[in-house]
Parts: sequence; C-alpha cells; structure tokens
Amino acid sequence: MSPRDSQRSRVYDAEQLVRRMFDRADEFGARTIEMHGSNLTLPIERRFGSVESVQTYVDRVLALNWVRAHWDRAAEPVTVRARAGAEAAHYEVEGAVLAVPLRSVNRPDSVVHRRNAWALRELVILHELAHHLEPARSETAAHGPEFCARYLDLVDGIIGPEAALLLRTTMYSCGVRIA
Repeated sequence: MSPRDSQRSRVYDAEQLVRRMFDRADEFGARTIEMHGSNLTLPIERRFGSVESVQTYVDRVLALNWVRAHWDRAAEPVTVRARAGAEAAHYEVEGAVLAVPLRSVNRPDSVVHRRNAWALRELVILHELAHHLEPARSETAAHGPEFCARYLDLVDGIIGPEAALLLRTTMYSCGVRIA
C-alpha cells in the first residue's frame, strides 16, 4: 500500500503558478521576472502540437546520457497516448503510459490549438516523466519529497536552472517538501 499523497494539491498549486508565469511571459514577450528581489530570465518552455511530438520528446529525454545515468527506469520506454477529457495528464505505471489530454478546458468540444493546449507543454510532460523515473518497488507518496526532487532535477537539466529555481521557490512557498 502506497503512503498517503498528502502534498499533491500543493504540488499542483505550485505548478499552476509557474505555468501561469511562463504563459504570461509568452503572451507579453517579457521573459524577465522579479523573484524575491532578483531578476530572473525565464527560458523558453517547449510546447507540443500532437501526441507524436510528445512521444518524440519523451524518447529523447529518456535517451539523454545524464538521465540514463541517474535513473535506472530511464531505460524503460514510455508510450504516449491521447487521454479523453481535458482536466489532467497522468502516468500509468502499468504499461508505462503517459496520457495527455488533447482538448482544452475552455473549449472541450474542439481539439486544442497549440496556444490553448495546457497539457501539451514541457513542464507537464516532465512532471509525468518524474513519475515514470520513480525507482521500482518504491514505497514513497506519488507527489512526495522524492518525486519533487526528481521533477526539479529534470526541469533543471532540460528546461534550465532558472525554471528549476522558480519551480523550487514556488513549491517551497506553497508548503511542498522536497528531498
């Protein structure tokens, strides 16, 4: 039996705040934000237009030498599929499947355009990959401190240290514990 996932909502709150900051940077073209008195330049966050482009991205991330050296499960392939609904992306341990919604929360009757595809973005995909990279037979909570550390390592190494700093700081502000 897995431990209670007591900080799940705090992790999601932190992620939503960070995604909103990236969205605003994209919308207004201002990549520099002020964070705790310091200026931070946000890197570009990749967006995806299809399940196939997410699959290519996932394959490339899992093939990175540093990812393979750090996590044994990086050698285990992940299959990306479309998910019904618009509310959440998720990772299925059984079969190593990453499911992403292709419909917009605001426009559920239509396949989303790139600018509205909240789940077809790098931060969301790296979150789900952090679930995949959890060591086999782990007894940790799904969004526990160990997960958060994996997720931050991925964000740091792939999107960049500025994005990881923003996410880490926002997580701490939301009360998230990180290993």
